[in-house]
Amino acid sequence: MAGTSDIEKAAGVLRAGGLVALPTETVYGLGANAEDPVAVSRTFQVKGRPPSHPLIVHIGGAELLDDWVQEVPARARLLAEHFWPGPLTLVLRRGRRVPLEATGGLETVAVRVPDHPVALALLRDFGGGVTAPSANRFGSVSPTTADDVRAELGDAVDFVLDGGPCEVGVESTIVDATGDIPTILRPGGVTREDLESVLGCPLAVPASSRIRVPGQHPSHYAPHAQVVLVQPEKVVTEAELAQELGHRVGVFLPAAFGDTEVKAHAAVQVPDSMAAYARGLYGFLRELDQRGCDIIVASLPAEAGLGLAIANRLRRAAGPRAAA
Repeated sequence: MAGTSDIEKAAGVLRAGGLVALPTETVYGLGANAEDPVAVSRTFQVKGRPPSHPLIVHIGGAELLDDWVQEVPARARLLAEHFWPGPLTLVLRRGRRVPLEATGGLETVAVRVPDHPVALALLRDFGGGVTAPSANRFGSVSPTTADDVRAELGDAVDFVLDGGPCEVGVESTIVDATGDIPTILRPGGVTREDLESVLGCPLAVPASSRIRVPGQHPSHYAPHAQVVLVQPEKVVTEAELAQELGHRVGVFLPAAFGDTEVKAHAAVQVPDSMAAYARGLYGFLRELDQRGCDIIVASLPAEAGLGLAIANRLRRAAGPRAAA
């Protein structure tokens, strides 16, 4: 776990315009000084990320929100007070401190307060905002350990802060808070049900939006292997068929299948708990890649609670060819 000297060094790297991989409760981020257009642009270069794809600005507390946006509607303030620090990102009107390089040219900015002691300590020491998209190549599986970051980005990162495995494991929920009724633009670590409980109104989860946000690319969070989505009852038969056709098949075996044996190259037993599934999802995808699978057969969980975020990530990982 990163100590005080590591955090001080990382803050110095940010001040000098460098890139720091930092842990959050969701995934590891590739951090840059949010007010430094050159450093922010380097983030896009390292990731191979389209410059029109907005970044999330991480700040040290809800009380700092007004420093980064033009206005905070009452419902947005309520969400910030209730869920920050935590895996919730609010999209609001861009304040003057935020360069257009960080927003993909948009007049809106995505902001959140991470719930990780190392990230919060870094933000306090640095004293500013940090853009931090996932610390991986654009479109690939997000990193949930420091080793994942090193394996993917290597020397392209100036400093890696090791904060241990990420507790949530999927990215933050992104909410458009610019209108009268907030809208979920990306399901994530805060559930729709929890948001609706606090706001006292139903929230839509549109398939697309007028505001560009992270994770909307047709293929995202994807391993090297092709992800194939099928109905839960067909997971075993589809996996075994693909294996017989000569593929090296990895399979996500639903918890309901118990100890069922499947004729595949590799199998991962999916946890019954959605929190455990979310925490392990990207690790499972990386594991099957590392074991040489060229196809991963999986099914979608029930789209309630964290199951909505997991289903979203699996669909993006499967890309336009997703069958379920």
